[in-house]
Amino acid sequence: MQTANPPNANSPEVDPGVEKELSTLTFSIGGMTCAACVHHVGNALNDVPGIIDAQVSLGTETATVEFEANDVTKPDLREALAGAGYSVRGFADEDKSIFSDGDKAIREAELKTTRDMMIISLAVAAIVMIAMNYAAIDSLSNLAPTTVNILFLILATPVQFWAGSRFYRSAWSAAKLRTSNMNTLVAIGTSTAYFYSLAVTVLRPLFEDSLTFSGSAVGGSHSTGTYFDVSAAIIGLILLGRWLEARARGRTSDAIKKLMGLQPATAMVVKDGIPVEVDIADVVSGDFIVLRPGERVPVDGRITEGTTSVDESMLTGEPLPAEKQPGDDLFTGTVNGTGAVRFKASAVGRETVLAGIVRMVQQAQSSKAPIEHLVDKVTARFVPAVLIIAVVVFATWSFVAPEPAMINALLMTVAVLVIACPCALGLATPTAIMVGIGRGASVGALIRNADALERAHRIDTVVFDKTGTLTEGKPAIASIETYGVTKRELIRLAAAAEANSEHPLVTAVLAEATAQGIDIPEATDVDAVPGRGITAKVEDSIITVGNAAFITEKTSAQYEFTEFSFAIAERGETVLAVAKDDKPIGLIGVSDTVKTGASEAILELKARGIRTVMLTGDNQRTADKVAASIGGIDLVIADVLPDGKTAAISGLHNDGKTVAMVGDGINDAPALAMADVGIAIGTGTDIAIEAADVTITSGDPAIVAELIDLSRSTMRTIKQNLFWAFFYNVMLIPIAAGVLYPIFSDGTVPGFLHPIIGEVGFLNPIVAAGAMAISSVTVVTNSLRLGRGVRNRKVSASGPPSSSTKIPTSVEATN
Repeated sequence: MQTANPPNANSPEVDPGVEKELSTLTFSIGGMTCAACVHHVGNALNDVPGIIDAQVSLGTETATVEFEANDVTKPDLREALAGAGYSVRGFADEDKSIFSDGDKAIREAELKTTRDMMIISLAVAAIVMIAMNYAAIDSLSNLAPTTVNILFLILATPVQFWAGSRFYRSAWSAAKLRTSNMNTLVAIGTSTAYFYSLAVTVLRPLFEDSLTFSGSAVGGSHSTGTYFDVSAAIIGLILLGRWLEARARGRTSDAIKKLMGLQPATAMVVKDGIPVEVDIADVVSGDFIVLRPGERVPVDGRITEGTTSVDESMLTGEPLPAEKQPGDDLFTGTVNGTGAVRFKASAVGRETVLAGIVRMVQQAQSSKAPIEHLVDKVTARFVPAVLIIAVVVFATWSFVAPEPAMINALLMTVAVLVIACPCALGLATPTAIMVGIGRGASVGALIRNADALERAHRIDTVVFDKTGTLTEGKPAIASIETYGVTKRELIRLAAAAEANSEHPLVTAVLAEATAQGIDIPEATDVDAVPGRGITAKVEDSIITVGNAAFITEKTSAQYEFTEFSFAIAERGETVLAVAKDDKPIGLIGVSDTVKTGASEAILELKARGIRTVMLTGDNQRTADKVAASIGGIDLVIADVLPDGKTAAISGLHNDGKTVAMVGDGINDAPALAMADVGIAIGTGTDIAIEAADVTITSGDPAIVAELIDLSRSTMRTIKQNLFWAFFYNVMLIPIAAGVLYPIFSDGTVPGFLHPIIGEVGFLNPIVAAGAMAISSVTVVTNSLRLGRGVRNRKVSASGPPSSSTKIPTSVEATN
């Protein structure tokens, strides 16, 4: 289901017989602007000895590295990125709280700086542009051309080397690595216009012949012969695009921000018997905390005094408050009701369940979908290709462009360099992935990585485990048939044999024994047969408990016993047969309640053309009865052992199906791992959750259909983004290169198009810069539309995650 990255060539050789501990670290990166940057950062990190894999996201501006413990240090990472021209804003594990105010402040400061540079650049460009195109302005008309150009030079120089410094730094860092990025294109393009204008200003006599023309076919009328406005406008418009893009991109992490906002900033910690309000970062595990009515729970813990009801809908989706008493668990971010309680902190900061959810979503948003790797390969070669095109354009048009040929060729080259920046291409996939995974978290589906989100759109078959997935997983004894023993004795012996079993039906037997006040004797020599039953020695007798077929094989069961088991199964009950010393002594009928959302889940999937399958270890009669009560299930596979579940998934694969498996138990883990998309119910076991690609926190199976809708919407958005990004470059690079000139060489361009393509079809470099900025903002905005059709649900659930339930906090690297 997952494929591992090839080992880093710089990683130390690993002895196959020695298992080394692996660590992961996520950190925020400054200076990334395009897909080429992602490629460069990834290469820089993978070159660090000891790093096994590096996942870099432009959308989140983060990287997650996997490495052998103690082989890589934070200074190593900072040094590697600094050498590549980038910076580390901060590491995720350095903040005790769930979120980092420091990183937020850095981002806001960068956004403000970009805005200020953008405003100044555009203001200078506007002033210079107006003055250049209207030289008859009284204050300028009496000045010599050189004097006017010097004034323009003074205005444009700070824009070029202050506002544009980021482009030069990034381009130089890329050049040192013998590579290039979009900043290379911007730096070369703006420098061409600026230094040409500088040369005209300083060496004007050498340019007198070309300056006798009122202007070029590309840039319009420039009576001063310089193009300081072009360089300033390009820098200003690109900064405008980045500012708008950064603002819009910030909204792609709204789901994360909402989760982070659930943690209170302070807690009432008991110190010397007195509640004292302290900062949340100062709370430690073991502190006793007072929780007042209406407050949010600040950290995970266990109640020691008082009773209350708590709204846990943010974790479980359950709309009704959960009643809490001493010994019950509390979870960060949930809302206390009317009672006041005191509890002991058991997990704080990054160790809380809420923090685990946040980390999982953050890391998933940083992972790459398979389609993104193709984009990375394209963009890695795109910038060098554009540089070659620009050289060809300049060389060609220097000879064939209308006079002044050299100036027109120069400005066309600038237009090609600027308009080809692959910003939109680099943002097309990661922004959609970020929004999709964030949206999934908001509806209760925690998606482990981008690969799983992409695969989910192809699902055509969903396989549900029965118990705990379509049913509540809380079986209760519905009927008892005995042979030679009392019902109480039957329960006593069955409970003893099954006391240490992990089978879900055991809870029904143990609950009945507790309810009747039965003392359960100790069992020895326990031997479990997975999917069949168990044998144990209880008070010098061999007790066998299992399905009817297992007991029939192990004992001398009579026809009447078999018929009674069939009759119980016909009622939709699961049969638990019991034998003592190879003689059947009773049958226990156990029933489970179908989940409220089960029927809706099946109907929603069928409405989308998806086939549904129910998989269970129950006998066929019981399984059919449950399936009939749910309705709409296409195929029921019963009497399945744990290895039979993987065989069933394999069989569906052999039939050409793309399969999602939904389960909650340990015995579901192999099938979850084998399925194209494994979906674990969040109220299930740790092993099932770790084996799955998606965790449904509420336990509502109806969210499966919403997950598939979300995946389809995400892939549709990615394809739209990629189409417009490629279409933009494929269409506009030829126009910038002058492909329209043969059509409009006689000056027949309509008047309203003159500001865009001049009089003869040459694209204005300033328009090229504006178009590039608009393309990036369009892609991000389109991604933000994602998930609006996916509704927020307040669903019933089987309860909050237990204190032992493990929320996945790491993401498998996908490549």
